[in-house]
Amino acid sequence: MKNYAVPFEKYVNLADARLGTKAIFVTDDWFADVNRLFQPNPPVWKEGVFDDNGKWMDGWESRRKRFEGYDYAVIRLGVPGSIKGVDIDTTHFTGNYPPSASLEGCFVAEGDPTEDTPWVEVLPSVTLQGDSHHYHEVNNDQPFTHLRFNIYPDGGVARLRVYGIPYRDWSSVADNELVDLAAALNGGRALACSDEHFGRMSNILNPGRGLNMGDGWETARRRTPGNDWVIVALGHPGEIERIVVDTLHFKGNYPDSCSIQGAYVKGGTDAQIETQSLFWRELLPSQKLEMHTEHEFVEQINRLGPITHVRLNIFPDGGISRLRLFGRVTR
Repeated sequence: MKNYAVPFEKYVNLADARLGTKAIFVTDDWFADVNRLFQPNPPVWKEGVFDDNGKWMDGWESRRKRFEGYDYAVIRLGVPGSIKGVDIDTTHFTGNYPPSASLEGCFVAEGDPTEDTPWVEVLPSVTLQGDSHHYHEVNNDQPFTHLRFNIYPDGGVARLRVYGIPYRDWSSVADNELVDLAAALNGGRALACSDEHFGRMSNILNPGRGLNMGDGWETARRRTPGNDWVIVALGHPGEIERIVVDTLHFKGNYPDSCSIQGAYVKGGTDAQIETQSLFWRELLPSQKLEMHTEHEFVEQINRLGPITHVRLNIFPDGGISRLRLFGRVTR
C-alpha cells in the first residue's frame, strides 16, 4: 500500500487539468502561465532555461509588485465538488514564492462568477515556505464550481491541488439513462489498492482515454502469491449494465485477466471496506485481457441489483488505463 502524506490525498484532485480545470482570470502571470498550476505531473526544474520574460518556471509566477494589493487567479473547476483539503506546492520556488496565500470559493449554477457573486472563505491566509508542500485540511461540505486563489503580495506557486468529492445533481439524470457511475466527473473515486508503484489508482476514473502508461494505474511486478486490486466508490448507487476495462498503452505489462466484485455498502471506514471487499459478490467473472485494447463486457455481468462499491481484481499484476461502469441510478 502507498503511504500518502495526508489522508485527503486519496480524494479526487478537483483542480486537475485533465478534468477540465482552468483559470478564467489572473491579475498577472508575467513569468509563468497560471494554468501550469493544474498539471497532474510533479513540477520540474529546467536549469538555464529562459524565455523572453525571464527564467522559465513550472508553475504560476507573477511580477514583483510595486504598488499596493495582491495577485489572484479565478479558477473554474472541471468538476464541482466539496473540498476536503488542499496542497499549495512551491517546489523549485525559493527566492520568489509568496509569503502567504488563501483560497475562496463560490457555486455558480450556470456560467462564471460576476461582480455580484458572493464568495466564501475556503482556506484562510496561511504562511508559505519555499520549495515545500503546504497541506491544509478543509472539511467543507459545500460544493464549489469556482475558486479564487490569492497570493500575498506576489510570487510563484508550482501546483495547486484541491482534494475533494465531485458533485453532481443526480435529480437531473433520467431513470433510463446509462451513466458511467465510476467516472471521476460523476463523483467516483478510488479508495484503496494493493499497490500503485508506477501509476495512481485514481487515474483509471479520469475522462477520456489515457495519454500514456503514466496516465493509468500500474502495479509493481508481483513476486509473491496473490493478485493486485483496487476498490472504487461509485458516484451514486446503481445497477451496472456495461463494463469497460481499457488496457490502452499497456503492452508488455497488462494483466493476464481481471474480475470485479460489487456490494451495496452502508457506512464503514476505508480500512474496513478493504476487509469487507474480500467477501463481496462477483459482478464480473474472471475475463482474459489483451494488450492495448478496450474490453467491453455486457452479457458476462452478473445482475447483483444496486451497488455502491466495486473491487477490480487484476491477475497477477500489471497496468490498466481506464475502468468504466455504466449503469442506471438507483433512487
